[in-house]
Amino acid sequence: MMPDPDHCDLLLHRADLVATVDGARTELRGGWVAVTGGMVTAVGGAGEPPPQAAEAVDVGGCLVTPGLVNTHHHLYQNLTRAYPGMTDKPLFGWLTSLYPLWRGLDEESVYASTFVGLAELALSGCTTSTDHLYVHPRGAGDLLGASIVAARDLGMRFHPTRGSMSRSAKDGGLPPDDVVADDDEILAASEEAVSRHHDRSPGAMVRVALAPCSPFSVTERLMTATAELAERLDVRLHTHFAENAEDDAFSLATFGCRPTEYLERTGWATSRTWVAHCVRPDDAEQRRLGAAEVSVAHCPSSNLILGSGIAPVVPMRRYGISVGLGVDGSSSADSGSMWLEARQAMLLGKLRDGPASLTARDVLEMATEGGADCLGRRGEIGTLVPGSVADIAVWRLDGPLYAGAVADPVEAWLRCGPTSAWHTIVAGRFVVRSGALVHPGVPEALRLHTRHAIRIQGS
Repeated sequence: MMPDPDHCDLLLHRADLVATVDGARTELRGGWVAVTGGMVTAVGGAGEPPPQAAEAVDVGGCLVTPGLVNTHHHLYQNLTRAYPGMTDKPLFGWLTSLYPLWRGLDEESVYASTFVGLAELALSGCTTSTDHLYVHPRGAGDLLGASIVAARDLGMRFHPTRGSMSRSAKDGGLPPDDVVADDDEILAASEEAVSRHHDRSPGAMVRVALAPCSPFSVTERLMTATAELAERLDVRLHTHFAENAEDDAFSLATFGCRPTEYLERTGWATSRTWVAHCVRPDDAEQRRLGAAEVSVAHCPSSNLILGSGIAPVVPMRRYGISVGLGVDGSSSADSGSMWLEARQAMLLGKLRDGPASLTARDVLEMATEGGADCLGRRGEIGTLVPGSVADIAVWRLDGPLYAGAVADPVEAWLRCGPTSAWHTIVAGRFVVRSGALVHPGVPEALRLHTRHAIRIQGS
C-alpha cells in the first residue's frame, strides 16, 4: 500500500536545517521530515507545507541528519574499558594482555555489553552499528544470538558479524588456545549464523556478515574459504587490515607479501568487503583497493591511542574507496561516540592533508553514506530521502556550546561541542528522546554490566 501523501505517523518540523546527505547534498532550511511505517515518506523546506501527522515534533533550533552508521566495533570490550596499563602497548602487546580477560565472556555478559554499548552509541546519534565479535570461548554459549537479542530489545539497527580466530599462540598467532576453533567448525558456525539471523528484506533490522578477526589470527585457508562462503551466501566480509607496522611486518614474514596482496590472493579484494583501520596502504595499494571497490572503516581514536598512525582517508576517498567511521572497541577507543569519531576524523584529515582537505560535510557523508556503503546499504540507510529508512539524528545547536555559531549548522555541529543527539530515531521510533534513552531497562542493564565487568577483570 502506498503511503498517504497528506498524512504521516511522525513529523519532525521547523528544523534550522535538514541535511539529507543525498547525492546532491541537498540541505533544507526550515526543513521537515515525514515518516510512516518506519520509512521516510517525504522531506521539504520552509516553503513546502508538510503533511498532517499523528505525532508532530518541533525541532526548532536543531540540525537534522541521517542517523550515524558505526562500521567497526567490539561491543564486548566495554567490559574491560580503560583497563590499566593497556594504552602504553602497541596492538600486539595490547591484544595478548587482554585475551586472558576476554576468555571470561558468556551469554549474559555479551547481552549486557551489547545493550550498554549500543545505548552509548544511540546517545551519540548512531542508529546502525556493526559488531565484530570474534572471541568465542568454548562453553560460553550463543554469544552472537545474545548480542542480537540485546540490539532488538533496545531498538537499534544491527549488523553483527560472525567473527572467528583459528590461529592460536601455539600456531604462531596471538590468542590462547581456548578462544580459537578449527577452520571447519568456524565455517559451519558462520553458515548457521547467516541462516538463523540474516534478514535480506528491505529495511531489515538485522543483517550478518562474516569476519575472520585478522590475517594474524586465522589461517590462510580460512580467509579463502570464508570469502567463498560469503559469495555463495551473498553476505558481506569484514576483517582488520593494514592496521600498524606490526601488521605489515607479520604479513611480510608469514605470507611473503604486504597486506593488500594477501587480501587479493585470498579472494577478499571485492566489493562485498569492508576492512577496519587500513592505516598503512601505500599509494599503489590505495589505487588497487579503490579499483576493487573495497570499503574502509576509519577508526581515528583507536588508531591514535594504540599509536598505529593516521589513515590516509583523503587520498583513499579520492581513489574511489568508500570510507565510513568506526568507534572500535571500548578497550582501545574507550569512548563509543560516533560524534567524537566524526570530529576526530575531520581534525586528523586536516592535519595530514591540509586544512581544506576535509570539511564537516565530507565527514558527515563518511559517518552516514560512507557507512551505508561499508554495510552494503547505500540509499537505504545513511540518507534522508523518500524510501529510505527513518533512521534520524536530531542535534540541538543552542546554549553556550553553540553561542555565535549562526552561519552554518553543519560546520557548527562538528566544530563546536562536544555534543550528543537530542533525539535518535530508528525505524521511526525514538531510542533517545530529549537527550535521554527511552528504554526503561537501562539502569538494570548497567547494574548487570558492572557485575560482569568486575568478574571479568578480577577486581
